Amino acid sequence: MDDLRTKYLEAISSAADEAALEDLRVQAVGKKGEVALQMRELGKMTPEERQVMGPKLNALKDEINAALAAKKSALADAALDERLRTEWLDVTLPSRPRRQGTIHPVSQVTEEVTTILADMGFTVAEGPQIETDWYNFDALNIPAEHPTRTEMDTFYMHRKEGDNRVPHVLRTHTSPVQIRAMQAHGAPIRVIAPGRVYRADYDQTHTPMFHQIEGLAIDRDISMANLKWTLEEFFSAFFEIDGIKTRFRASHFPFTEPSAEVDIQCSWVDGQLRIGEGDDWMEVLGSGMVHPKVLQAGNIDPDQWQGFAFGMGIDRLAMLKYGIPDLRAFFDSDLRWLRHYGFSALDVPSLVSGLSR
Repeated sequence: MDDLRTKYLEAISSAADEAALEDLRVQAVGKKGEVALQMRELGKMTPEERQVMGPKLNALKDEINAALAAKKSALADAALDERLRTEWLDVTLPSRPRRQGTIHPVSQVTEEVTTILADMGFTVAEGPQIETDWYNFDALNIPAEHPTRTEMDTFYMHRKEGDNRVPHVLRTHTSPVQIRAMQAHGAPIRVIAPGRVYRADYDQTHTPMFHQIEGLAIDRDISMANLKWTLEEFFSAFFEIDGIKTRFRASHFPFTEPSAEVDIQCSWVDGQLRIGEGDDWMEVLGSGMVHPKVLQAGNIDPDQWQGFAFGMGIDRLAMLKYGIPDLRAFFDSDLRWLRHYGFSALDVPSLVSGLSR
C-alpha cells in the first residue's frame, strides 16, 4: 500500500490537465482500479487480517480521492489565472459604435395584422394575462369536463389547501378579452385582441407562451358571408397577394356555432411553401358565429344581435410569411437570429407604403 500511495500521489501531483487526472482516478479508485482490486483480496484474509487491512485500504482510498480533488481545484484556479492574464480590456479605449437594433418578427407581424384590421374598422382591446377560469372557460361555453381545462393543458395559479377563492389561470387564448369588451361596450362592436397566451406544450411548432390575435364583430345582420369576406381581404393584404383562395371546413368550438377551420391556398415547390397558388391547402385559423351563450355572458341579447369571431396565431403567421422554420427560435434571444429575421425600427407597416420592406 505504501508503494500505491507513493505512485498515485506523485502522479496526481504532476498531472498536467483534467483529462490526465481522470485517467489516474480510474486507474487508482475506479471500479477496476488497483485499490478496488486490493479490496477484493480482503475476502481471502482471516478476520484478524481484515480488521487491520480494511481500515488501511479505506484510508488509502480517501487519501487518493482528497489528492484528486485538491489537484482538480488547483488546475481550475490555474486555468482561471491564465484567462485573467491573457483576456484583458483597456477601459480607456473609445467606445464601440452604437449598433441599431431590430424589431422582433412577432412585434412586426402584430403591427401588420393590427394595421390591416384597423383599416376594416376593428379597434384594439386588451385584457389581463392572469384570468379567472370563468372568463377563460365558463363564459366561453367551455364545459367543466373539457380536456383543455386539465392541468396537462392549462397553467393554474397556485392555491393553498382549503382556499375557496375563484381559480385563476394563465389565459389559454385571448377570447376572454372579447367577453370583457362586450361587457364594457355592448353591441354593436368590432374589436381585435392581440396578446400573449399560455399552454402546456413545447415542440417545433408549439411553445408554452405564444401570441394570438382574435377578432370579434357583432351587429344585427352579420353572417358567415361577412366573416368569409373579412378573412379573404385580410389574407390578401397580409401576404400582399391578390385573390388568395380560402376553404372553410366544418369544425367544432364551444364558443362558436356553426364553427369552421379556415385553410388558405398554397403549394410546395422544392420544399418551399408558396402561399396563394397551387392545389394544396394549409390550415391557418379557427372561426365561426358567436354562440348565443357567449353573447349572454357578455351581457348581449342573442335574440337581437349576432356576430362572428376568429382567432389565429401571430407566431405562426410570421413563420408562414417570412419562412421561419422553428417556433422555439422566436424566444431564444439569439442576436444572430434577430439580426437575420428582424426589421428596421423605421419599417412601420402601412397599407399605403406596404406592410414590410
